[in-house]
Amino acid sequence: MKITIIGHWGGFPRAGEATSGYLIEHDEYKLLLECGSGVVSTIQKKIDLGKLDAVLITHYHYDHYCDIGPLQYGRQIKTQLGEISGSLNIYAPEGEFFKLLNWGEYTCGKSYDEKSVLNLGPFEISFIKNVHPVDAYSVKIKCNGKIFSFTSDTSYFSDLPEFLKNSDVLMTECSFYAHMDGTAAGHLNSAQAGMLAEKASAKMLILTHLPHFGNLEDLKLQAQEHYNGEIVLSSCMFEINM
Repeated sequence: MKITIIGHWGGFPRAGEATSGYLIEHDEYKLLLECGSGVVSTIQKKIDLGKLDAVLITHYHYDHYCDIGPLQYGRQIKTQLGEISGSLNIYAPEGEFFKLLNWGEYTCGKSYDEKSVLNLGPFEISFIKNVHPVDAYSVKIKCNGKIFSFTSDTSYFSDLPEFLKNSDVLMTECSFYAHMDGTAAGHLNSAQAGMLAEKASAKMLILTHLPHFGNLEDLKLQAQEHYNGEIVLSSCMFEINM
């Protein structure tokens, strides 16, 4: 399983980059996890849009899904040019924007909740509902004996470490520095990200959904105070092979 970080900013993208977007690949199957601002432009540095097999969205905040529209136009144009055929499945929670995922012959919305287990190509995907201002989910992906987990956006809650237990790679949002409390906003800080990785016995921690202020290297140093494993600060096009 290979994970490529397409975008990693919270809220809005830094110039020339993207908010949340992660390409998960195994045995030629390509899953796009999140499709935030700038993801459609950036992912084309890596793969053709027509090569995507499925898309998974964790919640309806713009920095996680707003490039769905450009993706749909891309699929439409490539279909009309005869480059691809067939509808692209977009997996997402039910909600006011869900109906927009069904777009002619080009994309089809498929809903899930925390009881769902999705089998997409080589991936077995399960969920837990987060603590966030809108319905949002953490995601656990099992493939070939490995576990990749992603918190998406959430404040800390007691059931989360168990859900993420024994992840080979744990990717956590990290919207705030250790001295800041992100609970009301539904986000984790760097210390909580480290504690979560330690309690989940994760083998590797990746910090993502990064803030646009402060010294980002401090996020990593603050997480290291609570977690003894390897910590990586997200960057555009960084690749992890599991």
